[in-house]
Amino acid sequence: MEFEKLKKIIAEVLTVDEDEITLDTKFTDDLGADSLDVFQIIMGIEEEFGIEISNEDAENIVTVGDAVEKIKDAADL
Repeated sequence: MEFEKLKKIIAEVLTVDEDEITLDTKFTDDLGADSLDVFQIIMGIEEEFGIEISNEDAENIVTVGDAVEKIKDAADL
């Protein structure tokens, strides 16, 4: 469920097809996201899931799977 919502956020910010996004997809290498794009995705995640991701945690999000794990971790708190 988190993955499906996350794909929508990523596709909207980066204007890519949701089918191109997998858990192993890297934001910068595979999707061509720059730091502003990643920031917008993080903001979208925070808004969609009602969580807060610290700057330190955000720096460690490299793949879509990393983002899903952060969402799950925050939901468990």
